[in-house]
Amino acid sequence: MHEMALCESMIEIIEREARAQQFARVRAVWVEIGALSHVDAEAMRFCFSAVAHGGIAADARFEIVSLPGEAWCMSCSTTVPLAQRSEPCPHCGGYQLQVTAGDELRVKELEVD
Repeated sequence: MHEMALCESMIEIIEREARAQQFARVRAVWVEIGALSHVDAEAMRFCFSAVAHGGIAADARFEIVSLPGEAWCMSCSTTVPLAQRSEPCPHCGGYQLQVTAGDELRVKELEVD
């Protein structure tokens, strides 16, 4: 489960920012997870809770902002919605798609004390 390693890295980033910006507690964390990021949102929620236990973000609310997938079809020159990387273009059926959105995973916002 790579979500555990992702959450460990996220906590390291949060702790580094806590030292740099001198905040003592994290009340909430908003994370953007793209539909094409290969990250399971519920696994992230579970792993964040486990990794944050006993630390600066121990009781933080963990909010997930889901981002839709999107791609540019090179065959028909159209921006199209994309739920999975292996899908064809819904307009022309082509498979020459360049992902333009939805592969993100990032901490969007922190609420801190």
